[in-house]
Amino acid sequence: MKTGRLSKAEWDYIETNCDKLTAEEIAENLDRAIDPILKHLSKIGKGPSTKKNFEVQAAYDLKSRPYWSELQAQFSEEELKLFLYHWSQIVGQFRKDILPTEELQIIDVIKLEILMNRALREQQSSMQTVAEFEQLIVNEKRKPIEDRDVEQIFNLERQIATLRAAKESISKEFKDLQDKKSKMFKDLKGTREQRIQKLENNRETFDGLVQKVLRDPEWLDEQNQYMEKFRLAVQQEKARLGDYHQYADGMIDRPLLSADTVD
Repeated sequence: MKTGRLSKAEWDYIETNCDKLTAEEIAENLDRAIDPILKHLSKIGKGPSTKKNFEVQAAYDLKSRPYWSELQAQFSEEELKLFLYHWSQIVGQFRKDILPTEELQIIDVIKLEILMNRALREQQSSMQTVAEFEQLIVNEKRKPIEDRDVEQIFNLERQIATLRAAKESISKEFKDLQDKKSKMFKDLKGTREQRIQKLENNRETFDGLVQKVLRDPEWLDEQNQYMEKFRLAVQQEKARLGDYHQYADGMIDRPLLSADTVD
């Protein structure tokens, strides 16, 4: 059996056949252990977790969009990592049931989130600088009057006033961005209240049930497993009750008499 890292040719084979073959079959054909196959399948959104698959595929899909290069020009590497995280989480929540206009809304929501983070970082940086300048002023004023640098104190106080004014501006900008983001979340029907209302509607109509099946594959998988377990349990109990049973009075008979249990 081969060991070591998967080759590019093996990656291509996995990605080409992942929808036709099981992980075990791919591992056997490549003469590999199952673990590296499963690891690579998870990386390309083909792992056992449906939710994780949606998130991974969403991140790959975003990088293939024409506007990805624009996002790379607009944000730093760290901000792009955050952008990909939020994108995959939101798309995973909506299960890829997203129209083109909604896709643009999601992008704008994430942009607002990143801009809000920028504003908070700038505010924190301003507050730290103000604290440093105030300490410099205190240190300077502790000196004898004839040794104080009055010009430096004046310049520091002026910079502190400028930074505090900028802090107020940043706070207002943050509040405006927060209001815009909240409004866009409501437009996307992504708030908790709207999700609960959606679940309530799903209980009321058959159309709601169909929508839930389409939007939530994991829920459908759970229901399928439950129904299969129920079917197997019925078969097992039917076989048990269709077999001979000795009652407390010593009589032997079959509790369940049917065409399947009686020859």
